[in-house]
Amino acid sequence: MARGSSAGASAAGEPEGPPVHVRTAFGVRDSVPRPRPHLPGPAWSCDGVLLRPVSDTVLAAWSAATLEELAGGGVDGIRLARPVRASDGRRVVSGWSACHDVAGEVRPRHDDVVAVSLRLHRATARLSRPRLVDDRDDILARADRAAFGEKTVPLDPETGGDLFAELARRRVSSTLPLQLVHGDLFGTVLFEGAGAGEDATPPAVLDLVPFWRPVEWAAAVVVVDALAWGGADAGIVGRWSHLQAWPQMLLHGLLFRLAVHAQHPACTKESLRGLEHAARVITELL
Repeated sequence: MARGSSAGASAAGEPEGPPVHVRTAFGVRDSVPRPRPHLPGPAWSCDGVLLRPVSDTVLAAWSAATLEELAGGGVDGIRLARPVRASDGRRVVSGWSACHDVAGEVRPRHDDVVAVSLRLHRATARLSRPRLVDDRDDILARADRAAFGEKTVPLDPETGGDLFAELARRRVSSTLPLQLVHGDLFGTVLFEGAGAGEDATPPAVLDLVPFWRPVEWAAAVVVVDALAWGGADAGIVGRWSHLQAWPQMLLHGLLFRLAVHAQHPACTKESLRGLEHAARVITELL
């Protein structure tokens, strides 16, 4: 699965814990960092503060500021990891961000993640379009514009470009309302229990990856990811078919992931197989 790389890795490829000057900046200098497994990327707990390396400092700073704003009004049914600022007010220090530690871990609860997406985006609907959405020119941003036919992006034919071109012919322009959405929720939502009836607390969201797209598209990306890499059953597409323009939103979500995959240097024909499976399931609806 193609995602951004994390900072904080050693020369041997193993993640390193937060250095002393980072812990000092976030007020936990004397804490012994404890690795937090089963989170999206490397993370260490330090006396109630969760420290994580980030690969994009601008995005991480924006995410922290936006989570602070959302937390002020609350989000029904979701815990937001409240950011922690450094002693000088910075939200990112030497490639590290901090938030209050939250219980839970990533679990393969795909339908629950779709539900989280819909609840979260009821709250983000009140937020204005961030300049960051227009300024970004990374793989995700280019893939997003390509998926909606707004930009032509060079795509490796063997790792998704050919399938993208084939499916793009079936794309119909969306007329759904646009708003701020988190477009990368799969594999990032934390749950405490194995099932909804076992949860002691609501699911948790650690950060935001911004796109200015329909709410239904963000939900569709979760479904595409779950089909491609999460082992989700094909019935997941039908369980959310009440969402507006659902077949086309699934197609746009699939095009987005294909464009990410076909740009990413680490992706191969073998890693494309999950998206090919998702394509077979989704194209039956078109």
